[in-house]
Amino acid sequence: MSTALIADDEEGPREQLRAALKRLWPELEIVAASENGVDAWDDYLAHEPALCFLDIRMPGLSGMEVARRMSELAAPPQVVFVTAYGDHALSAFEAGAVDYCLKPVEDARLVQALQRVRARMSSAAPQTAALHKLLQQMLPSPKPAMRPIQASLGREIKLIAPDEVIYFESDSRYTRVVYQGGEALIRTPLKELLAGLDAEVFWQLHRSVLVNSRCIASALRVDESSMHITLKGRDEKLPVSRQFQGLFKGQ
Repeated sequence: MSTALIADDEEGPREQLRAALKRLWPELEIVAASENGVDAWDDYLAHEPALCFLDIRMPGLSGMEVARRMSELAAPPQVVFVTAYGDHALSAFEAGAVDYCLKPVEDARLVQALQRVRARMSSAAPQTAALHKLLQQMLPSPKPAMRPIQASLGREIKLIAPDEVIYFESDSRYTRVVYQGGEALIRTPLKELLAGLDAEVFWQLHRSVLVNSRCIASALRVDESSMHITLKGRDEKLPVSRQFQGLFKGQ
């Protein structure tokens, strides 16, 4: 059974699209309906759907930013953008042969997009190259000003410069911040930290692990499905999930 994710920060369009998909592709299983870009990325890593419908304008991470992260994975999904009338990106999408639907989504246009998606799925024809090239042109690699990480250490609020962070590791309640000189626990989930960190510096290697790439010493493939990294001057070995192993290709 094919699976899909819907991401839109407005409930009305999100539910309209869900209902249209149920009507036009009953066999398609909607595994997540994300309310913003940050959740969309996290939900994708949790469920790995074959198809993602991404609203372009969402808080945290835009649909295009989420799509760019997906396009860099070892096995990215098919992507269909959902956008409002008059969006500046439409001409670029048309030129790049990337699927999109206008809001409110009409059945005829959705059927057309689904036909192309199904054709690519059945023939294994990739969308990745065209999508990645388009997004690189439209979204040059962002280098946002990274704000200090605030961690409570007893009665003290410690400000940790992002450059000092070696890695972040999350569980269901806390995120462990390991930095030069110590470590601390914060309540900010990893998925929220991602939106404020430079993706060129901080690499996500696992749904629960984010590493300062400057601190990585090596990557070791254990077997066909397992890989871990070692860190400069440290003993830890951190896991690299299958989705992110493409970061380490060798040259």
